Amino acid sequence: MDFPILLTILLAPLVASLIIMFIPKDENILIKSIAAVGMFVALALSLYAYFAYNKDIGGLQFVFGHELPWIKDLGVTFFLAVDGISLPMLLLTNLIGFSAIFASWNVNNRPKEFFVLLLMLIAGVMGTFIAHDLFIFLLFYEVVVIPIYVLVIIWGSSKRVTKEYAGMKLTMYLLIGSGFLLVGVIALFVKTAAIAGHPDMSFTGMAMAAQQLGEFDQIWLFALMLFGFGSLISMWPFHSWSPDGYAGAPTAVSMIHAGVLKKIGGYGLIKIAVYMLPLGASFFAPYMAVLGVIGVAYAAMGAMAQKDLKYVVGYSSVSHMGYVILAVACLNVIGINGAVANMFAHGVMAALFFSMIGFIYEKTHTRWIPDMGGLARQTPRLAVGFMLAAMASLGLPGLVSFIPEFTIFIASFEVYGGVAVIGIAGIIITALYVLRAGANTLFGPPRPEYDHLEDIKGPEMVPLVVLGTVLVVGGCLPSLLFDMINSGVVPLHAAISDALQLGGKF
Repeated sequence: MDFPILLTILLAPLVASLIIMFIPKDENILIKSIAAVGMFVALALSLYAYFAYNKDIGGLQFVFGHELPWIKDLGVTFFLAVDGISLPMLLLTNLIGFSAIFASWNVNNRPKEFFVLLLMLIAGVMGTFIAHDLFIFLLFYEVVVIPIYVLVIIWGSSKRVTKEYAGMKLTMYLLIGSGFLLVGVIALFVKTAAIAGHPDMSFTGMAMAAQQLGEFDQIWLFALMLFGFGSLISMWPFHSWSPDGYAGAPTAVSMIHAGVLKKIGGYGLIKIAVYMLPLGASFFAPYMAVLGVIGVAYAAMGAMAQKDLKYVVGYSSVSHMGYVILAVACLNVIGINGAVANMFAHGVMAALFFSMIGFIYEKTHTRWIPDMGGLARQTPRLAVGFMLAAMASLGLPGLVSFIPEFTIFIASFEVYGGVAVIGIAGIIITALYVLRAGANTLFGPPRPEYDHLEDIKGPEMVPLVVLGTVLVVGGCLPSLLFDMINSGVVPLHAAISDALQLGGKF
């Protein structure tokens, strides 16, 4: 029997959280060390899986449990597998999860409970990317909601909005979105079981049956999934929870939230909604493109108006997700490639950004941009991390986000022409607010009240080293990312194209 690498990756943070439960609450260093070891195991195995994946063959690899019935009457199996789309998302989750542990190294308020919940949150996110059964996918998605709510209301900050308000708003949007998604999944299951003659909730089995549905059924089912996944990816106008959620969350949760939690929405939109319901996707594609472009422009203008660093990056994140929606709406290989690559690039960039903002807040006790200035002289290493994330955000060539955004621009302009130009113009606004935030925070005359600040050091350097390295290596060697993604997108697009041709929509 092959080594169950995906199951081990999933269990690593869960086993670490279980061990932490039996450790005395005042053993802070031991608690944090066990959390770090658990995430290191998951990250190391994810890296191994990433480079061991056979891109020439493609398809599902490292399969576990496809013949392991879990709920036989519903056709549910504990089916874990990855392909060229899900494997980058799994690696992203563990890169950010490992970094988040060290970004939280200074958490001394109930650290035992904090790290148990954080590890559960990370495991839940990982589960959504490796599950190849729709029921298991939803199960892991619901697991994410409770830990994130508790983490925000207990360990969150309460400056512009209260942490209780931020936690409740975030949770309500996630639950409302998942409610629509659940209705769509139940309806899809009933219809696909009738077509196939037996229940099957695996992605492949449901897709083969769902693609035989008529256009009307696919349209209304896709609408439910678009609302559910769109809310999670903060698609305009269902985005308002996102900046408040970032602002109220502790640093590690902001990193997970921006880095990978939103990506569940984009991943689900591609791997479930578009794949299973291509006629519905074809019908809604122009509307998705318009909503994506509006999200890019609206959120970029919103970021321009912010003076709280977390809100700047929060609105920036909404804007970047607009590009993902626009790319998915292209329904071609180039667009979907760009969407997945941009999710990976944005996840790394946003996580690094929020980790640096968290350190700034810990040291200065403020995120208010007018109260800062000249920090580059007092904390040069922190400034390097901040500016590296800032340059990635505006799409600087040589960093990981440049090629994905360029790919999206090519795909969207080819399909939508003038509409895409508005979205492309968003990079100009992005450059303005990112450079202004960096200039007003890090440069100019240093403030005497911050002369006592210590630069990041020791464990605090881990997010900068890990995420910064990925930003640079991914920018210099984009084939490491795109070759992997392309191996998953090409067969998916071929299946979508065949279904659209049969439906007369291609």
